[in-house]
Amino acid sequence: MSKPYKKWEVVLVDLNPTRGAEIAKIRPCLVVSPNAVNTALSTLIVIPFTSTNKNYPTRLSTNHKGKPGALAFDQIKTIDKSRIVKKDGELDKNLREAVNTLLQILFSEE
Repeated sequence: MSKPYKKWEVVLVDLNPTRGAEIAKIRPCLVVSPNAVNTALSTLIVIPFTSTNKNYPTRLSTNHKGKPGALAFDQIKTIDKSRIVKKDGELDKNLREAVNTLLQILFSEE
């Protein structure tokens, strides 16, 4: 049985191996999949954090453990829970609405 991970938790994820322009390394990622899915499946949907703060419409400026950076919505991915190194905190409650809004924009019809 895999560990229970919850939406809004930050987990350290080993994103290697990668291909092309995929974000790499072991880095913090935000769990955005719903809790019912997280319990039922061996996968999670995550958004990686990056320390490179670029002015992309798919990036949300934030910080994790005092380090400035951004959530890279353009790198959203499904990962197997076996890639998780450890839990690494939780997203500030004041950023959750902004995350949900950007997810809605990203997946809406244009």
